Amino acid sequence: MLKPFFLTNTIEAGCDEAGRGCLAGPVYAAAVVLPANFPPFKYIKDSKQLTLSQRQEARQFIQEHALAWAVATASPEEIDQINILKASFLAMHRAIDQLSVQPELLLIDGNRFSPYLGISHQCIVKGDSKYLSIAAASILAKTYRDEYMLSIEPDYPDYGWKTNKGYPTKEHREAVKKLGLTPHHRKTFKSSVK
Repeated sequence: MLKPFFLTNTIEAGCDEAGRGCLAGPVYAAAVVLPANFPPFKYIKDSKQLTLSQRQEARQFIQEHALAWAVATASPEEIDQINILKASFLAMHRAIDQLSVQPELLLIDGNRFSPYLGISHQCIVKGDSKYLSIAAASILAKTYRDEYMLSIEPDYPDYGWKTNKGYPTKEHREAVKKLGLTPHHRKTFKSSVK
């Protein structure tokens, strides 16, 4: 059972990213603030445990019932410039920047984070399977990133992004070897350039 809050009487934003291990595309991050009376919904859990249709249904529910939510990105160029970990934090910061409600505490999925000025944070390993707001953020980040990869797939159909969404599947790696990198690839990722 996912916990609704880390601390009671605190405005919390759950934060998570999607696409960190990909060879292509931006890294996406989401921040979500849930109300104290957030209604129960069976599909709000770690996005990796949901089907596509369940994620879409959960996304709509989150967007309708959250106090605030935002999605942001860091580009492949930024990933190459500052590394994927820092780019993930940058995308999270950009999502937090866009929230219409100012959180008092950030719940971060994972074990590291770059502090956000003026807001304390708590890193939680596997937080998307422990806290509702982090699970909600994981669903938004995943669905928005998948949508983006599907939108650019018709321009690069040989890389299999319709199914692999930019992750390093055998099909994707073989396409890179045969066809080279696209403008959407992260050029510093070793498995992209082998």
